[in-house]
Amino acid sequence: MSDSIRVKICGLTSPAAVEAAARLGASYLGFVFFPRSPRHLEIETARALAMAVPPGLAKVALTVDADDAALEALLDRVPIDMLQLHGHESPDRVAELRARFGLPVMKAVGVADEADLPALADHARVADQILVDAKPPKDAALPGGNGLAFDWRLIAGRRWPVPWMLAGGLTPGNVAEAIALTGAQQVDVSSGVESAPGVKDEALMGRFIAAAGGKERT
Repeated sequence: MSDSIRVKICGLTSPAAVEAAARLGASYLGFVFFPRSPRHLEIETARALAMAVPPGLAKVALTVDADDAALEALLDRVPIDMLQLHGHESPDRVAELRARFGLPVMKAVGVADEADLPALADHARVADQILVDAKPPKDAALPGGNGLAFDWRLIAGRRWPVPWMLAGGLTPGNVAEAIALTGAQQVDVSSGVESAPGVKDEALMGRFIAAAGGKERT
């Protein structure tokens, strides 16, 4: 998919969903390690899923304010290609984890209004990629995967010195508009391709990848 939009399917929880996401053309497969999420995986379950990912696809571990011990336990057992930090990690923490574990780091930054944009630039100086996500409501139990979008016009035409990915409330029905408005070359989806929380729907995944302009594999 080098000449098309790169799609990340996040929150995969079953062998069937991993196989389908890979076959349909996802470039990144995301696994969630956050107990409050309906997509949370225990380490041994995640290991089995990650081992089944075809070569050439990036296996991404989503963590939320995890400490070094938790990350060491995870990375010791699960073959991960990239860390996705989805908590309140500071730029200094991002840089520290990059150095400590030797893996590329994607930092998620929530956006609700213009006041949130400087944080994107701050993290882009130290992360390998940034994930531009919708900022969760103050009372939200989850930092992402809430099915919420933000005003895409806030980042229209903006660029950062590292690759970036658009997330937040994307669905097969709106992803083409989001890409057209923001110029995103990478998009992330979780709840937007589910039939129930944590249950990926193969047909929705295929429709999303096709709508994003990714090339469906057959």
